[in-house]
Amino acid sequence: MAVACVEVAARPAAPEAIDRVEHRREQRARAARALLVAPARSYRIAAYCQAAATLGVEMVLASGGINSLIARAADGLQVDFSEPEQSVRTLLAAMRDAPISAVVATDDVAAEIASRVAAAAGLPHNPPSAARIARRKDLARATLSAAGVRVPRFRTIDLHRPLEPQIAGVGYPCVVKPLAMAASRGVIRADTPGELLVACRRVERIVGDCADEEERGTLLLEDFIPGFEVAVEGILQEGRLRPLAIFDKPDPLDGPFFEETYYVTPSRLGAAQQALILERVAEACLAYGLREGPVHAELRVNSEDAWIIEVAARTIGGDCARLLDFGTGASLEELVLTHALGHAPVLGPSTGAAGVLMIPTTRAGTLRRVEGVLEASRIPGVEDVVIAVREGYELVPLPEGGSYLGFVFARGASSEEVESALREAHTRLRVVVAPAWRLEAGPGGPGVPSSGHA
Repeated sequence: MAVACVEVAARPAAPEAIDRVEHRREQRARAARALLVAPARSYRIAAYCQAAATLGVEMVLASGGINSLIARAADGLQVDFSEPEQSVRTLLAAMRDAPISAVVATDDVAAEIASRVAAAAGLPHNPPSAARIARRKDLARATLSAAGVRVPRFRTIDLHRPLEPQIAGVGYPCVVKPLAMAASRGVIRADTPGELLVACRRVERIVGDCADEEERGTLLLEDFIPGFEVAVEGILQEGRLRPLAIFDKPDPLDGPFFEETYYVTPSRLGAAQQALILERVAEACLAYGLREGPVHAELRVNSEDAWIIEVAARTIGGDCARLLDFGTGASLEELVLTHALGHAPVLGPSTGAAGVLMIPTTRAGTLRRVEGVLEASRIPGVEDVVIAVREGYELVPLPEGGSYLGFVFARGASSEEVESALREAHTRLRVVVAPAWRLEAGPGGPGVPSSGHA
């Protein structure tokens, strides 16, 4: 089936032949059931459910709770991500009566469980050890260093021991980060020993609610890498990387926090730099042991090299996958599901340029409203403006927070045109925030209102 699809994509075929190929693909897809392992509040659940519906695949959702952004999460299998052994047993038991044809994870926290379930079921998967390395920044750094891939100098910080002796000899600027958090949450740059001590204590509070004891008590400290950032989206097939997109991040990400805003593709870098970036991502995948499924990589590029920041065994986060165009009308999630079901995804040439603005949370407080959405949506090139946070929600900026207000999507003839449209749309948005008030014990006794973040 996969060969037939590739042949149709490679040379002209009669309409009736294409119809036969599509009919067979639909028949095989409809006979399939896929297990989606996802945190309850993952943005990615809806996109994967839509992809499954498009392909005619029955989707079984394994989630971490009944309170989800997607109502159907409450109807699926309930797993506890803080208890991976029990979660794997629960899912394998459920699969005995209703076999699964594919296992897919939406987020870093779900990837290791998904890989273990797929391995036990004999389905395409990454080794669980590779999924763990990809999720854990300290293990990833050590693995890359052992494989000879260039990484910044790094060390781990034990929060149960005095900090001053552990940071002796550190070069500045440096970056301190949690072992396993996404969206730049808890990542802080420090330029002096004093700043580093304050940053370590701040990140310690952020990781205080981690379920894993090691992740709660350990931080990663590494040299700051100057340069600009890019992201890579790809898919692995039997260990071979098929690049899908390289994204430019045109805003400087120099700290002290590292909130991402603009992603634009295709990249405006030269062919040699793009080849180096893809080479480094492939090296990292090989070092980790990743072999199957989606990868999302972040790199910093300078005159010395393209430096791996992370390679995650998942797709790009949030709603950002919407901007990818594979020339076949298929979404990124459809490609991932197709691959997981054992078929070769069909890729066509992308046309034009696309980009997304991840609307940053710049002020703490309670969201009242976002003004200017209609104005922003009327900017030429802008396709959609999505506000993901509802009125009344508390906004928490980085480094404590890790979510975005929403997304602006744009398309155009060139990357320059797309970036210009996104920046113009951003100027039209006005976020109205009120102070957050909490009931705390104060001078007047219990229950006296106390202002939180201003």
